[in-house]
Amino acid sequence: MKTQLIINNEAVDASNGATFERLNSLTGKLVTQGAAATVADANKAADTAATAFKTWSETGPTERRLLLLKAADLLESKTNDFIQAMAAEVGASALWAGFNVMMAAGLFREAASLTTQIQGETIPTDKPDTLSMTFRQPVGVVLSMAPWNGPIALAARSIAYPIACGNTVVFRASEVSPKTHMLVVDACLEAGLPPGVLNVITHASEDAADITEALIAHPAIRRINFTGSTRVGRIIAQQAGQHLKRCLLELGGKSPLVILDDADIDEAVKAAIFGCFLYQGQICMTTGRIVIDEKIADEFVEKFNIAAQKLTMGNPAVEGNEQCIIGPLVDASSGARLNSIVEDAVEKGATLVTGGAADNASMPATILDHVTSDMRAYHEESFGPVISIIRIKDDEQALFVANDTEYGLSASVFSQNFPRAMKIAKKIESGICHINSATVNGEAQAPYGGTKSTGYGRFDGRAVIDEFTELRWLTVAPNQVHYPF
Repeated sequence: MKTQLIINNEAVDASNGATFERLNSLTGKLVTQGAAATVADANKAADTAATAFKTWSETGPTERRLLLLKAADLLESKTNDFIQAMAAEVGASALWAGFNVMMAAGLFREAASLTTQIQGETIPTDKPDTLSMTFRQPVGVVLSMAPWNGPIALAARSIAYPIACGNTVVFRASEVSPKTHMLVVDACLEAGLPPGVLNVITHASEDAADITEALIAHPAIRRINFTGSTRVGRIIAQQAGQHLKRCLLELGGKSPLVILDDADIDEAVKAAIFGCFLYQGQICMTTGRIVIDEKIADEFVEKFNIAAQKLTMGNPAVEGNEQCIIGPLVDASSGARLNSIVEDAVEKGATLVTGGAADNASMPATILDHVTSDMRAYHEESFGPVISIIRIKDDEQALFVANDTEYGLSASVFSQNFPRAMKIAKKIESGICHINSATVNGEAQAPYGGTKSTGYGRFDGRAVIDEFTELRWLTVAPNQVHYPF
């Protein structure tokens, strides 16, 4: 597979002809060759988007809505292509790829519905015969950056919402999933987006810093949205701050699954299996810690272990393995990092319930019990099929452990006592919390984002209107106004 840059609706090579390669993490075979943009290419994409903004920002909501709805239909029609691309590029099962298509189509439809919800209001004023009002207008060019782990859904939200609000976009696709991201772009262009509304840059990993910095500094870029690691998010926020540009950041996570002593254990096990091991634990909302009352911990661990050992492993890019649950890690270096986390925990007294060492990019579902705060597994985002179980004595300790992390994206609480669960859920420091369901849970109409080192701002639902429009105040005075001098 080969991908090119998209500038002004034209597929072009990098200006210097450079390319990069994405290799399959298990086989090492070439999957995708992408155009490796230069800084000049990135600036050209921003210039093109700035020109297109002049006309796109004047389009009516119906035109934008119809294009976004058509893009949603086209996305769904490409489901098989997405499944093949995600299996080869990022080791995703057909299940996870299918979820991504479903979520992405829903995001485009939600964005379409928001085109008529961008509203202002009238404001009371003490000035006689004066009309005072607010209105929202598009901000300009939006720099959107999406990662590889949920490549269809995360690309969709970073593109659809700015466009729905009347902005144009420079989309920096991931070098790990260029073909998958380009399939999302194809759906948008085939839907009829005018030239320059969506421009796409791919680059080699070694050029990421220079290209991102150049785009953030470009005068046409007025908003930045980034989903990725907290380390990179901090750099982007610092650079954006230097140019006084607003960011929407969705970064790392260590989402707690809190299981109180009156929980339905079987339901908690099902949620834990899904939340911990879907897509090898490489999802933003992946359950990072299971915080469980010691009175029911033994029963839970026994059932959780049995369920985890039933999960199928394989390479979903190989025919016949498409439905496997545990596929490969995104690269071999992830395996080495996860091994060091497991080794550290075991050396300090944790119990390895099941699983174990990664073999390069291949790793089974791994459960660590009796994890304590002196272990890396307690604090670090694993981003792999490794889950830590932390036993607690009561609700107060459960809340402390749930909040004892720098991250704050998702959480869940299991209890059959609703007021008790609500009390815990309201005090967990996260942008999202679910009672009696998994931490991996999202709907396009609900605000999505986190707190603390997970970043700030919200994707999805009406929250995006604030992210991608400017709120302005306007007054209309009568023909004659009295001034004191």
